[in-house]
Amino acid sequence: MTEQPNRPKMAADGITAPLRYTVFRRIWLASLLSNLGLLIQGVGAAWAMTQMAASADKVALVQTALMLPIMLISMPAGAIADMYDRRIVSVISLSVALIGASALTVLAGFNLITPELLLAFCFVVGSGNALFGPAWQSSVSEQVPPEALASAVALNGISYNIARSFGPAVGGVIVAALGAVAAFACNAILYLPLLVVLLLWRRSNEPSRLPREKLNRAMVSGVRYITNSPPIKIVLLRTLVMGLIGGAVMALMPLVARDLLHGGAQTYGIMLGAFGMGAVIGALNIHELRKRMSGEAAIRACTISMAFAMAALALSTEPVLTATALVLAGAVWMAAIALFNIGVQLSAPRWVAGRSLAAFQASISGGIAIGAWGWGHLTDYAGVEIALLTAAGLMLVSPLLGIWLAMPRVGARNEDADVLADPEVKLSLTGRSGPLVVEIEYRVAQENARAFHNVMQDVQLSRQRNGAYGWSIARDIADPELWTERYHCPTWLDYLRQRNRSTQSERALHQQAIDFHIGPEPVRIRRMLERPFGSVRWKDETPDRANSEVLPVVAAGSST
Repeated sequence: MTEQPNRPKMAADGITAPLRYTVFRRIWLASLLSNLGLLIQGVGAAWAMTQMAASADKVALVQTALMLPIMLISMPAGAIADMYDRRIVSVISLSVALIGASALTVLAGFNLITPELLLAFCFVVGSGNALFGPAWQSSVSEQVPPEALASAVALNGISYNIARSFGPAVGGVIVAALGAVAAFACNAILYLPLLVVLLLWRRSNEPSRLPREKLNRAMVSGVRYITNSPPIKIVLLRTLVMGLIGGAVMALMPLVARDLLHGGAQTYGIMLGAFGMGAVIGALNIHELRKRMSGEAAIRACTISMAFAMAALALSTEPVLTATALVLAGAVWMAAIALFNIGVQLSAPRWVAGRSLAAFQASISGGIAIGAWGWGHLTDYAGVEIALLTAAGLMLVSPLLGIWLAMPRVGARNEDADVLADPEVKLSLTGRSGPLVVEIEYRVAQENARAFHNVMQDVQLSRQRNGAYGWSIARDIADPELWTERYHCPTWLDYLRQRNRSTQSERALHQQAIDFHIGPEPVRIRRMLERPFGSVRWKDETPDRANSEVLPVVAAGSST
């Protein structure tokens, strides 16, 4: 378990509450500077591309190059964040981004930059940030107590958008005065404070008693958990749609500044600053928004407001009106993304938090990256105004998704349950022994059959997202009160993981199923090795590998 900082006696109930915790406050302030540098580089890269290429799709590809890595490597990045020390993962990923930013600075300084090289090094910087994101976001729960987690998530969004409020304007001034190379250099320099703070963070972590999963298996575990978690799937799909449509604003912003407002790099920076200022306003009001509205109502209000802001952006030729529309767009964009982020963070248990957040990052960044490419092509064909008006129309009708994919209710974080004792074993097993078959027999009164069957559908999702496969429930035709739940785990080690990944709410669900059981005898559980030949020593002289590979037993609790 990670050590938590000493908790202040005051309640952690406001948006600024997480800043009372030293580790979070230091990392938050350093990340603010890092975000500032990244946005300054973004201005330099986008404007440099407008000078080197006239086509709208190449300008929009700058946004794609920065965001596409998040979609491509998010799941491996999430698995790595869950498998290894998140502080070390963060340091390595920031170092990758620093190398990319430094190389871009050197090439630009010697006037060797081309559109292709610019996109390539933006991709490298984006890759470092993609690896950093899941480790950084999933470590927030280690820096603040559970009651401050939602506010900490919102504050991290505020950090980025405070930087967006000033970074683009500063970037515009830097590019106008000193050129794109100075913007690239600023980004490289501003990575350093965050690297230092992370190196100074004395994160302690109690290692798992079970061996670490391999990367490919960890990725499969993450995908399996998400596909068997309806609330997370809904949030991710809604996030993807928001990114696909709303990404038009960020992707076409340089063209709005150049073609609709007839401005330069400084105008572009100011417009981005207006968007960022609105985003800060939106993030500061997340706490109130969550108190006053349901998740679905809040998302509906955000998307409709975003549609009107995008339409105003398309029709305006006045900088003041455009900036006002961008303030509104930034506020509702940030509010929607923060609500999606909080929904994922509070729905995922700690063991898969990095992978769940990686999937969230892939949804929003993949949506923006793919959308940016599409909006750029539409702009080349029909113009900036038509592209933005089309996006506004799609955003206006997007709340209809709530009819089929309503936002789930989100409460407190679903905390991990206590570690269970390993079951009694008399057969010599290794971690690789398997597949393992588990059968659980329940005796249920016939009048409760329908209610029991309904509960078992939720139990099925719980078993499957934690590692089981081949789940079934059967009823004895000769003894209708007898029900048998059956599922498989690939190996003995996978079964031990599956038992101890359950959250407190899942344990409560399993207990609800057990409460249907009647009769003097307890629920009967069988655990069987499906391929027993691996457990048999065919000759006396055959070495018994289990003697050196049997896993330790923890004495605590009991369950299926």
